[in-house]
Amino acid sequence: MISENILELKQKINNICEKNNIEPSGIEIVVVTKNVDIDKIKEVINCNIKNIGENKVQEAEKKYKELKEIFKQKEIKFHMIGHLQSNKVKKAVNIFDLIQSIDSINIAEKINSAAKEINKIQECLLQLKVSEEKTKFGMNTDSIDEFFIKVKNFENIKISGFMAMAPFFDAIELTRPYFKKMKQLFDRYKDKYNLKYLSMGMTNDFEIALEEGANMLRIGRFIFK
Repeated sequence: MISENILELKQKINNICEKNNIEPSGIEIVVVTKNVDIDKIKEVINCNIKNIGENKVQEAEKKYKELKEIFKQKEIKFHMIGHLQSNKVKKAVNIFDLIQSIDSINIAEKINSAAKEINKIQECLLQLKVSEEKTKFGMNTDSIDEFFIKVKNFENIKISGFMAMAPFFDAIELTRPYFKKMKQLFDRYKDKYNLKYLSMGMTNDFEIALEEGANMLRIGRFIFK
């Protein structure tokens, strides 16, 4: 069932790419495994998925202990996609290849310090707030330059792109302006700060996100439905 769902997802992505003149090989799929057991994660990895994402450090840490070897063998990139609390930074830096949810200078500083302790360059994305929803995390978009000026001197952190979440709408077309705004920001800063990833789009809205320029999708429910 999981393999069929992944095939269906890839076909949808290919169809959208074909219609919009996008190169499908440039799209990264991060399979979100929140509340998913180890056997199902192994099944996902066997379907040639190279990115696994978790929302909570505590749950991720338990899974990482069991999956560390298979991650290494299959060259899996482990992503932190949920909000990162200050007291969980050290643990996060120890297990994640990419932390997608930096939303403040304070968190960036803590990540840099923790990474320095273990001689690691921690790859991260800057999470931006494009939604008015109070429940959504992210840095205000007018603080981007200030953020990069401050992290420029952090030697153990590398910012590789932006991440964002659109508000949830029953009519998914309403998400389009939010994704469009993110793509405009990404294009504006991409060359200036050497950015690679624009992570946006989840199960309910990934098709719109892809049409608007996402090159990294965070998909969970579609695969584990």
